[in-house]
Amino acid sequence: MSFEQPSLKGRALRLLSGREHSRAELTQKLQRFEEEPGSLAQALDELQAKGFINEQRVIESVLHRRAAKLGAARIKHELLGKGLAPEAVSAALAGLLVSEHERARTLWQKKFGVAPADAQTAAKQMRFLAARGFEADTIRKVVGGRADD
Repeated sequence: MSFEQPSLKGRALRLLSGREHSRAELTQKLQRFEEEPGSLAQALDELQAKGFINEQRVIESVLHRRAAKLGAARIKHELLGKGLAPEAVSAALAGLLVSEHERARTLWQKKFGVAPADAQTAAKQMRFLAARGFEADTIRKVVGGRADD
């Protein structure tokens, strides 16, 4: 091992110092640096045993960073893309669905602020919210100005 090239564990710690990563993300990012088969898995096992890699912290981190600007569908897609367990993702999103309408309304208010004057403007506002992963029913309520049921 030379001083110019950090170890797999060192590279993983450098990535983890920036933000939380799932084990699958770290595996994907560090595979090209693995020189001996199994050394990456061993390094990640050690980091996970010491608590540096924690799937629940990854979920909480994504929810904290993204919930104000994204809907549950988009956050779910992002979490599953990180290689997290679907059961853990579903459990975490259950609480997020409660505030879906409020978050969509806040985001819409910040971006547009006024009800659409015509169908073209309404479609634009709906596409904006849909692209951020909000449910169709929530989008119709927010853009249409209807109160919560």
